[in-house]
Amino acid sequence: MKYYSTNKQVPLSSLKDAVLKGLADDNGLYMPEKIPQLSKEFFATIRTKTFQEISLEVATALFGEDVDAKSLREIVYGALDFEIPLVKVTDSIYSLELFHGPTLAFKDVGARFLARMMQHFTQDEQREANVLVATSGDTGSAVANGFLGVDGITVTVLYPKGLVSKIQESQFTTLGKNIRAIEVEGTFDDCQRLVKQAFLDKELNQKLTLTSANSINLARFIPQAFYYFWGYAQMPQGSNVVISVPSGNFGNLMAGLLAKRMGLPVKHFVAANNANDVFLEYLQTAKFNPRASVATIANAMDVGNPSNFVRIMDLYGSEHAKVVADISGYRYSNAQITETMQRVYSETKYMLDPHGACAYEGLQEYLKTDKSAKGFFIETAHPAKFKETVDKILNADIEIPAKLQAFMRGQKQSTAMSSKFEDFKAYLLR
Repeated sequence: MKYYSTNKQVPLSSLKDAVLKGLADDNGLYMPEKIPQLSKEFFATIRTKTFQEISLEVATALFGEDVDAKSLREIVYGALDFEIPLVKVTDSIYSLELFHGPTLAFKDVGARFLARMMQHFTQDEQREANVLVATSGDTGSAVANGFLGVDGITVTVLYPKGLVSKIQESQFTTLGKNIRAIEVEGTFDDCQRLVKQAFLDKELNQKLTLTSANSINLARFIPQAFYYFWGYAQMPQGSNVVISVPSGNFGNLMAGLLAKRMGLPVKHFVAANNANDVFLEYLQTAKFNPRASVATIANAMDVGNPSNFVRIMDLYGSEHAKVVADISGYRYSNAQITETMQRVYSETKYMLDPHGACAYEGLQEYLKTDKSAKGFFIETAHPAKFKETVDKILNADIEIPAKLQAFMRGQKQSTAMSSKFEDFKAYLLR
């Protein structure tokens, strides 16, 4: 299969080139030339399959023309070797828990898949690949751990100083080996801008092989579609399924929309925003006005200019009416997120993290308008990753899982840096 840039100013690329470049030369994001349709038989038997079996069938439909069957099976089964349970919270609301992987966050799925696919494509390359990744929290830890120790690949993680939790920070600043961390004086949007500028800089690209592991990279966001099929397979049979997604950079929602386009019978999607509500504004006005992000207690969603908005526009041909037919949006303040976490814990004993709380509330709000539906929300991270916030809100003392405790015992290794591109470029060239 070939892949095109959303800006449509450069020739089609192979899967290998799209994965290793990350960002197209015209600054666009790669999209598959065609979106395959899954068979009726696949959906008729989906409830009898494991997560890995479902994922391999979806991966084969998407990547089978470009990756041999044996290698693709090894990539899928090696990356997705942990559970993703669907947990009932109320009679109509379920939680798809994506925090049972190595770094206790949903991005383990895409990051581990990408690391293995990139290793597959670089095993015969002579020059080392340099993975650049901006993070507002969980991306950095998932990518760093996914690529840790992979020969021929160096990972540089950029993160905003003081704007990720201490536990999140420890997951990518204590690893060493082929993982480097840069603490940027600025916001996530500044970090993302630095990465994009690096991909467009001619000198850097002449001297280095640069690629991305953010949801900018199609091999990072596409595998996230796998767990939408798995969540659907675990829902009560006959349900009209609505899915609510905590939305920051919109790679997660885009993966769900891709699954729907491949045939997943989802009735509707909910994009749950925190105070960074540029997508909600688009849904309401048909105008997209990116702006500086603001800090919230759901920090991984603190994105003012979401990269994957252009992919959503491309998927829908920029037709606003078609977008709002499939997606509803809601916005929640810190106070509303706090109230939701307290209420749900009090009523059900289910412990939400701040991002899952946005998605839960968005789903609950939507279901009030559709009594025939049931739904699940994407619970993106273990509450212990935000221990200080969650403990304060719930008056609790969350036990930190052993996986997180191991990271916290490590020594921080990071480089402080301004948000100026000149400084970042000089660092890379050194």
